[in-house]
Amino acid sequence: MQLLVLKNTVFILLFSFFSCGTSVTEKEPVKQSTLEQYIEVGADIKEDNDRDLERKRKRAENNKKYEVEVGTLKTEDGTLAEKSIMVGADQFSLYSEMLNNKSVGVVANQTSRVDNNSKHLVDFLVSENINLKKVFAPEHGFRGKADAGEVVKDGVDTKTGLPIISLYGKNKKPSPTQIEGIDIMIFDIQDVGARFYTYISTLHYVMEACAEANIPVLILDRPNPNGHYIDGPVLEPQHSSFVGMHPVPVVHGMTIGEYAKMINGQGWLKNNVKAELQIIKVKNYNHQKAYSLPVKPSPNLPNDTAISLYPSLCFFEGTIVSAGRGTDMQFQVFGAPSLPSKFYPFTFTPQANDGAKHPKFKGETCNGLDLRKQKNLDKLNLEWLIEAYVGFGKKKDFFNNFFTNLAGTTKLQEQIENGYTYPEIRATWLRDLEKYDMMRKQYTLYE
Repeated sequence: MQLLVLKNTVFILLFSFFSCGTSVTEKEPVKQSTLEQYIEVGADIKEDNDRDLERKRKRAENNKKYEVEVGTLKTEDGTLAEKSIMVGADQFSLYSEMLNNKSVGVVANQTSRVDNNSKHLVDFLVSENINLKKVFAPEHGFRGKADAGEVVKDGVDTKTGLPIISLYGKNKKPSPTQIEGIDIMIFDIQDVGARFYTYISTLHYVMEACAEANIPVLILDRPNPNGHYIDGPVLEPQHSSFVGMHPVPVVHGMTIGEYAKMINGQGWLKNNVKAELQIIKVKNYNHQKAYSLPVKPSPNLPNDTAISLYPSLCFFEGTIVSAGRGTDMQFQVFGAPSLPSKFYPFTFTPQANDGAKHPKFKGETCNGLDLRKQKNLDKLNLEWLIEAYVGFGKKKDFFNNFFTNLAGTTKLQEQIENGYTYPEIRATWLRDLEKYDMMRKQYTLYE
């Protein structure tokens, strides 16, 4: 509601300009705009506002009928709904024939679960006598316990004896030797819908390696818990990195299967190679359905609240401020010792834990905000970031070099440093978001 009020305020200011001839703001790009451009930007904001209201209305209607627990839909009286979400991995009858008499590789981690989350996909496939040859592990490793950014080493799965090949560290793309002898590659990893969450970068490199070796890729699709909206600056190609490889917004609004189609269709693989894709769709899913992840997708996203806040709070990873690593409230709080306690009364003290062996401000008391009661977001929230910057004493020390990688552009840091408000910043994203959404719709598998 606060964001809608802010957006409506901007629209009223634009209308005031039209009536009185006064300037809305002295900052770029508004300062150099013509009257027609003022009106056009105002129309964009109003259209965006109307679209958000319609999305919220649809989600409210859906939530009256269903509540979500552990990835399945239940009615209000607790009985199983007629149409529960079924992830791709649970539809073995649709892909078993593709695997029979084949040497199979699988890209998987702790989220790759089947049989109502009772079994790991690798264990299940072995029990079905599928000829698994190798397991490829993304950031955080096969069991999902490594720190963010920690090099994951090759190894052997102690339960099955299968070799595990790390795809994080120096070896982000499977080498020809590593995929030699594989007839088909399975990709089954739960994503959270943010550009800087590196599983989609691993997807890119797996598709590229398999395309070059003429190995088909079978994607077992899963819902996107942040798939009900798109938002944020679109990445500029000159700022491409492993935490942002493609020209998409921070919140891309696609499942792994849809994203793979887009990588192929947009020619983003090297030398414009195309992967042969087979996608097992999620049953009974659409982008407006809420989905509660049954397994932590990574060590520092422990629950639905953290997953919802992650696209907004991850920007703090590119600043002096802690996003709660080293606590059990990761991406649900933020703070720093130097933030004024008058405005940031909540305190926490990071310590080493699983997923954060060397957290920011280890052993120091941080002043900040507790967002654990925050409702799920339908839009990025930059207010927390902007206010922290304003409240921080040494502003030249606030941002670090990683911020541009996360933002995918230098413009966002410049806008914050030059005093732009959140509505002013967001207005500069709208045209790129509209273009992206038109492109994205070519590849969607779900409404």
